[in-house]
Amino acid sequence: MKTQEVLDIFNQAGAILHGHFILTSGRHSAVYLQKAHVFMYAELTEKLCRALAEKIREFLAGRQEDLPDYLVGPAIGGLIPAYETARQLHLPAIWVEREQGRFRLRRFPIKQGARVLIVEDIVTTGLSVRETVEAMQEAGAKIVAAACILNRSGGKAEIGVPLISLADYAVPSYAADNLPPALAAMPAVKPGSRPASSN
Repeated sequence: MKTQEVLDIFNQAGAILHGHFILTSGRHSAVYLQKAHVFMYAELTEKLCRALAEKIREFLAGRQEDLPDYLVGPAIGGLIPAYETARQLHLPAIWVEREQGRFRLRRFPIKQGARVLIVEDIVTTGLSVRETVEAMQEAGAKIVAAACILNRSGGKAEIGVPLISLADYAVPSYAADNLPPALAAMPAVKPGSRPASSN
């Protein structure tokens, strides 16, 4: 699936919003990808995750030692894509969730050394993936890679493991103290699922 096909699905679901948004990273942007609007529709989610599963298969080809035991999604954004991608790959899906502000693997016992592949919806700075890597390493897992539907970092996100992205869609974002005048003139909204970071 090409990037434009992914964006067409987001547009079909009304999930590409324009305005002044505060991202989870704390940065500001004139474009917000409201993936929850896509995940409302099982058929659209299935299309995206089937294509992502195929990219994961390509990445893992010939790497028998890296075949994951689980796919892991960071709550909340990664829950649905991790579940559906796991279904496409015939693997179990588990998730990490916040406990006192930090991701933890709370509900699922895993064996030491279990191989996991993290699935996220959208990567901007990579913070959620990095936090998921840390949580899973604390749980004794080996991180094979991470995957996302959309990488909007322009290749700048540092997550410490290989990143498989279905589509790359770089959208400019700005520090709060360095906004373009047109963006600064608009009221800002914070549509994400957690408070914006100060980083």
